[in-house]
Amino acid sequence: MRLLLVEDSGRLQELLGETLRQAGYGLDLAGTVADMLECAASVPYDLLIVDLGLPDGDGIDAINTLRNNGFNKPILIITARGSVDDRISGLDSGADDYLPKPFNHGELLARVRALLRRPGDLSGPVLRFGSVTVDEAAAEAHSGGKLLDLRLSERRLLVVLMRRAGAVVAKASIESALSEQGRELSSNAVEALVSRTRKVLVDSGSDVSIETVRGVGYVMKTIAK
Repeated sequence: MRLLLVEDSGRLQELLGETLRQAGYGLDLAGTVADMLECAASVPYDLLIVDLGLPDGDGIDAINTLRNNGFNKPILIITARGSVDDRISGLDSGADDYLPKPFNHGELLARVRALLRRPGDLSGPVLRFGSVTVDEAAAEAHSGGKLLDLRLSERRLLVVLMRRAGAVVAKASIESALSEQGRELSSNAVEALVSRTRKVLVDSGSDVSIETVRGVGYVMKTIAK
């Protein structure tokens, strides 16, 4: 596995680079948006780790550029910007996960492993997992070719769970990802979204289920039929 770490702090490059290399990953380093775009265009990386505060531009704009150019590998944001609005902006830009600084290096490695376990067709504007397809551009979700009757918030929930299919997604992470600017999503609202989305999937005969991990969150899995 080859990763690209985009971080302008030489000290953090050194510390995080040592952690990632000791974990067995091949690693390249970039300190600017320009270097990031050049590296991503020339090397088939399995995952990018991107700081947002880069000297020649904003990491969110760079991620948008990569996604628009067809880059479909996982992207993990690491940044000191830790507000809910910042996390929403980062995830909406096309990133797959968001880790605010400071963080434990063990958690960084766990996030990297989770993203690398994700099936390869769970990135980009059209997501596929089992019989379920979500086309974010067309604002539609299908199961086995059948259009699913889902509201916008329920499609967004599907996207959050599908991007980390097979891994437990904490309820707090879902609340953050789905909260709208200036309005936090409550825990009860998440439960209601999950309940309705789960029912739509069951009624459609989908081979995808949303399972509750009590006290933690939810995990999306395929059902053996």
